[in-house]
Amino acid sequence: MRAVLQRARSASVTVVDAEAGTREVVGELAAPGLMVLLGVSTEDGPAEADALAAKVAHLRMLDGEESLVSAAAPALVVSQFTLHGDVRKGRRPSWTRAARGDQAESLYERFLAGLEAEGVHVERGVFGAQMDVALVNDGPFTLIVDTDDLAGPRRG
Repeated sequence: MRAVLQRARSASVTVVDAEAGTREVVGELAAPGLMVLLGVSTEDGPAEADALAAKVAHLRMLDGEESLVSAAAPALVVSQFTLHGDVRKGRRPSWTRAARGDQAESLYERFLAGLEAEGVHVERGVFGAQMDVALVNDGPFTLIVDTDDLAGPRRG
């Protein structure tokens, strides 16, 4: 799993239904917290979702080196399969490493539940929907956390 974490003064997610001509705000940060863009790969499972949720909940990247848990700050989480796009060949990204919908949605939901189990107030986008994401980035302060990097120090 891969997460792009952005410290945010405010953020919101609006679901856009072009056919119906509607727009609905489905999640927003009512207080400063983290905007989390979450990508699930074909290699991910429940252990990765649990580990990443614990890392995000306790990562000290808010003002005063606080975490979501210690600051009682909210998180807005949006699924984003494009985080696993491969651009090494040609001009068109490849999505072969991004998990298919059923696997990705299950692990997205598990990640959300993991954050909530840590005591984090979680707002969310709608999995698979067309969304507009608005963000006022604080800092800016952005980190990329990948579960491949959580197993421990790299060798070599």
